[in-house]
Amino acid sequence: MIRRLATAAAIAVGLALPAHALDLDNLSAAERATLHEEIRAYLLENPEVIMEAVSILEERQSEGQAQADATLVRENAEAIFDDGHSWVGGNPEGDVTLVEFMDYRCGYCRRAAGEVESLLEDDGNIRFIIKEFPILGEESLRASRFAIATRQVAGDEAYKSVHDALMSYDGSMNETGFTRLADSLGLDANAIVAEMDSDRVSEVIAANHALARQLEISGTPSFVMGDQMLRGFVPQDAMQQVVDDIRAR
Repeated sequence: MIRRLATAAAIAVGLALPAHALDLDNLSAAERATLHEEIRAYLLENPEVIMEAVSILEERQSEGQAQADATLVRENAEAIFDDGHSWVGGNPEGDVTLVEFMDYRCGYCRRAAGEVESLLEDDGNIRFIIKEFPILGEESLRASRFAIATRQVAGDEAYKSVHDALMSYDGSMNETGFTRLADSLGLDANAIVAEMDSDRVSEVIAANHALARQLEISGTPSFVMGDQMLRGFVPQDAMQQVVDDIRAR
């Protein structure tokens, strides 16, 4: 915060003084001290200038981050939107694709699940991709292994059923709990559990983690839409606004 205010103060001074008012490289010590006092007095008399400068600084930083994100998405587009191992749902022919990096033990991911489902249902023209991204410990990893194994053993519909169930699951993230969950969904629990520690499952998780590093994603939920990245929980109306903006381009 101190660094931000210092930067903002510099911007504020820049806003307040003429472009060629001072030769800052050739000031004497006395002149520099006088300048510092004048800057301090000006900011104390006009504190609103600091807030204006903070706003300008944040806007510039936001624009810079958006440009950097767009570059990252463009450079990793195939791995993001067509990796061949991630579940694809919503409207597979939709004109906008929403990608979510998620963790089953993430409270905000669980909160976001309903927002995403409502968005997909209300809009009807969004392609949705789930990236299993377990980062919250061994139970997260076991849950993702179970979900991925389900898709590899029983297909997309079974995966979605397991994914939805895990989003509200409060039982043990172990073989006994997964077996009960699979049985409750009419799935072959033994086959799925046997696949959980396979190389195929490990490769999917490793690929998703590698992609997240490329995209500078370190938390969940994180979303990609168009050339934008949305880090953290985003409510339905805000996601819909991003979708609308993409379509308006």
